[in-house]
Amino acid sequence: MLSKRIIPCLDVRDGRLTKGIKFAGNEDIGDPVESARRYYEEGADEIVFYDITASAEARGIFLDVVERVAEQIFIPFSVGGGISTVAQMREVLLAGAEKVSVNSAAVQNPRIIGEGAAAFGSQAIVVGMDVLAVPASATIPSGYEIVIHGGRKRMGLDAIAWAKQCQALGAGEICVNSIDADGTRDGYEIPLTSAVARAVSIPVIASGGAGEPKHMYEAVSMGEASAALIASIVHYGRYSIRDCKEYMASRGAKVRLIW
Repeated sequence: MLSKRIIPCLDVRDGRLTKGIKFAGNEDIGDPVESARRYYEEGADEIVFYDITASAEARGIFLDVVERVAEQIFIPFSVGGGISTVAQMREVLLAGAEKVSVNSAAVQNPRIIGEGAAAFGSQAIVVGMDVLAVPASATIPSGYEIVIHGGRKRMGLDAIAWAKQCQALGAGEICVNSIDADGTRDGYEIPLTSAVARAVSIPVIASGGAGEPKHMYEAVSMGEASAALIASIVHYGRYSIRDCKEYMASRGAKVRLIW
């Protein structure tokens, strides 16, 4: 059985680490390069870097920040935000990332998933899904709708159907972020995470809502996720990555312990 991963997420705006609640009220909380180094040293399994306004501002990622983060860590590094072409994927990978994450651009042009997988391998292509809970309908039978541009635009697309399509197109991994749970610290949207994990055979990352170590355990057990993305819980010093992993291990989850 593969170890369950703990993945700190660095949301970056204007080159600075930021955090909000439900995609709003973001505040500057520090230097993403220093944070990445600290999380690597604490035992993170991977680092995710999102340039959260790149898509909405129709620009590329700040590659200089990506390069500086890559110089400080020696674990898998995934980068997303504003990536819409294979050429941009290549730039990010050459800047030091092992994976690229596509979100808004993939919804608007699904072919980018397959093009990226053909060029760099499925293992390098992560599809990020920002999901909003809505009343179930004929269009959205799961009750979970895909939203793009940092939560600004609803797409009328069912999240479970989209997850299946992403896998079919060649995605190697899916990161499922609940807008409703994002930044609340009340726990992940377990029904959403589980529904996506059961719909596909590729790894699924739970994202949005971690407030204490038990939430990560719930994500990988009840939610059937392969990994848990975390942000506020470590950014504000409430828990360390070691705290989270020790709790998960005590509950029987297989995690990578390096100390």
